[in-house]
Amino acid sequence: MSTQQESAPPAEWALPQYLSPVEPLRRADGTSHYSGISYAMPPGYRPLQMDLWTPADADRPPCVVWIHGGAWFFGDRRDLPPTIEPNGLFDALLNTGTAVASIDYRLSAEAPFPAQLHDTKAAIRYLRHHADQLNLDPHRIGVWGESAGGHLAALAALTGGLPELEGEVGVLGPDSSVRACVDWYGLSDLDSQPDEEPVPLESPEPGRPYDIIGMLLGSHAHEAKRAASPVTYVTADAPPFLLMHGTHDAVVPVTHSELLHDALTQGGAKSELLLVDGADHIFLRATDIPALIETSVAFLTTHLTSED
Repeated sequence: MSTQQESAPPAEWALPQYLSPVEPLRRADGTSHYSGISYAMPPGYRPLQMDLWTPADADRPPCVVWIHGGAWFFGDRRDLPPTIEPNGLFDALLNTGTAVASIDYRLSAEAPFPAQLHDTKAAIRYLRHHADQLNLDPHRIGVWGESAGGHLAALAALTGGLPELEGEVGVLGPDSSVRACVDWYGLSDLDSQPDEEPVPLESPEPGRPYDIIGMLLGSHAHEAKRAASPVTYVTADAPPFLLMHGTHDAVVPVTHSELLHDALTQGGAKSELLLVDGADHIFLRATDIPALIETSVAFLTTHLTSED
């Protein structure tokens, strides 16, 4: 019998944690488009990708990370709510000289929380690490998300200084702090959301998970819900927030944005709350969605270009 110990594989055999950016495509208007950047490659999972657009003739512009919704269960970086014109949100940012990165993250059927937050932070660290190659300002990064993406945007904004929530995927080292956050109708207190009943087999939505929060957390324990709730992490050091929510949201009650706004303002942070009268989830029945986008873009560009 051999007593020789097995040696570790050579370092060059190690699986890559991310891939460096490749040359972008150039649009007719001069915008650069980096398509399908693998910003993190968690072992055993699909590569996590982002699309990045940088404005024409911009020298190290600020960047906004867009985080898609979908109940943490479906969707990808190419998805915008059906109430938003294709690319309308991204073009609105580019027209102000702001870059925008739209990211994938692991969904709840792939991995439980906090994987989704770890992935979001990995995307921010990637942009910061590769800022020179991508011609971005590493100090002027913001986040913007809707629904489940709004929840993740708020969490990322509030936990930039917590090493225990950084995760171990993608680029390690740079911090994941951001300078501003726009949260469209995201959950802020998962413990206040009632547990869901199973969806009957004859449901008109057969693809809908019967227990969205249970799938995300793998638990209904109060501790698990609090650990995944933005309100848990509010401090006076939070970056400026803009919260937007329809007053008639039947999916995520407007009380979530009201609660987070109150926690931020009472905690000494800056927060603005805009309630969209009569609007349901994804701003259905809102009368002027382009104005909501314009307000969000103005908020982000103001705080990403200020000298504070």
